[in-house]
Amino acid sequence: MSAPTTNPLSTSFDPARFARACWSIYAILAASYILVFFHRIAPAVTSADLMRDFGATGAALGSLAAMYYYIYTAMQIPAGVLADTLGARISVTLGNLVSGGGSILFGLADTFWEASVGRALVGLGVSVVFVGLMKSNTLWFRDRDYGFISGLTLLLGNVGAILAAGPLAAMLTVWSWRTVFIAFGLLALGLAALSWLWVRNTPEDAGFPSIREMEGQARHAGRQQHWWHDLLGVLATRRAWPAFWVNLGMPGSMLTFLGLWAIPFLHDLHGLERSAASLYTTVALASFACSTLFCGWLSDRLGRRKPLLVIGVLLYGLAWLGIVYGHWTPGITGMAWFVLMGFGCGSFVLTYAGAKEVVAPALSGMAIALVNTGIFLGAAILQPLFGWVMDLTWTGAMANGVRVYSPADYQNGFFLMLGCVALSIITSAFLYETHCRNITLAAEQGSS
Repeated sequence: MSAPTTNPLSTSFDPARFARACWSIYAILAASYILVFFHRIAPAVTSADLMRDFGATGAALGSLAAMYYYIYTAMQIPAGVLADTLGARISVTLGNLVSGGGSILFGLADTFWEASVGRALVGLGVSVVFVGLMKSNTLWFRDRDYGFISGLTLLLGNVGAILAAGPLAAMLTVWSWRTVFIAFGLLALGLAALSWLWVRNTPEDAGFPSIREMEGQARHAGRQQHWWHDLLGVLATRRAWPAFWVNLGMPGSMLTFLGLWAIPFLHDLHGLERSAASLYTTVALASFACSTLFCGWLSDRLGRRKPLLVIGVLLYGLAWLGIVYGHWTPGITGMAWFVLMGFGCGSFVLTYAGAKEVVAPALSGMAIALVNTGIFLGAAILQPLFGWVMDLTWTGAMANGVRVYSPADYQNGFFLMLGCVALSIITSAFLYETHCRNITLAAEQGSS
C-alpha cells in the first residue's frame, strides 16, 4: 500500500501505525458484536430456567425471547441513520451502555415484567452495534476486501453465539443464569468505555488519509442532503429489497430455531439433556460462522455475489427437509443436518455487500440496516408464532414445571420454517448481481 500524494496527511502517513489503529478499532467493535450474538442465542439454553422461574408458557417464553427482536427490528433503520450521521464511536458506545444495563436488570429481575424490560433494553442497546461496525468497515477497509471482512465479522460475532450454546450450558452448572447475565452486562459497560476512548469513525478522524486516497483515488463524496431524504432514497432502491426478503426467510428462521426452540425440540423429541442438545446448536453456529468467512472470501475472489447466495439458500432448504422429514436420530446423521443448516445460511453475509453496492457509499449504513431489518423482523414474528402454534395442540404434559411438546406440536412449527425457506428461494432469484463493485460509482464513471 503506497502513501497518497494528493493529501497533506500523506507526508506523515505510517502504514504500520494505520494497521494498528484499524485493527484495534475493529477488535473493540467486534468484541461488542460478540455480545450481540450471545444475547441473541442465550434464551435457548436458559429456556427451562426462565419457564420455571417466571412460570411462563411457550408463547410467553417466545415473547420474552422475541422482545430482543422487537426492539432490534424497529431500531435497524434508525441504527443505519445513526451510523451514517454520528458514526460508530457514539452509536456503539451508547449501545453498549444500554445493553449492559439491560443485561444486569434481566439478571436481577424478580418478575416476568421486569425481565421483559431488561430484555427490551438489551435489544435496544445491541441494535446499533452491528450496523455501526459494518459502516466502520466500509471506511477502514478496501472495497475489494469487503466480502472477506464481512465474513470475518460474522465469524467473530458467532463466537458469541457459540459461547451462548455449549459453554453457557457448562456455566449454568456452576453459576445461576442470573449471575451469568449480570457478568455479561458488566462486560458491556467496559466495552462502552473502550469504544469511547479508542474508536474513531474514519481514518481522517485519526489523522490518516482515507482508504481511497491511500490508493491514489479521490475520496467518496459525502452526504449531500438531509438524512431523511437520503433514507427515502435508500428505501426506494428496488435492488436492495430482494436481500431483505431473503434475510427474513433464511437467517430469520434459523435464529428462531437455534435461538429458542432447537434445544427444547431435541429434549422433548429425542430425549437429549441440555448439555447434549446444546452441542447441536453449537456445531450449527460454528458451521454458520465458518461459512460466512468462506462465502465472503470466495465472493471477493470470484467477483460474484448472487450465485453463491442462491446455492446457500438451496442448501439451507435441503437441511430443513432433512430435519423435518429425514427420520433421523441423535448422532452423526442428525449432526450433519445441523451442520448443513448453518453452512447454507452463512451465505446470507453476501446480502450486506450487495446492499452497500447498490447505493451511494455515503449511504451504506442505511442500506445495510435495511437488509438487516429482514433478519430480525423474521425472528421477532416467528419466535412467538412458533410457540403459539405449538400451544394450540399442546396436550397439557408437564415435566418439572416446564411444558413438554409432542412431535405433532413441533410439526406445526416446522411448517412455518418451510414456508420461510420457500420465501428465500423465490426472492433470491431476484437479487441484482453487482460483480463486487458499487454500481452507482460505475454508472457515474460510465456517464463521464
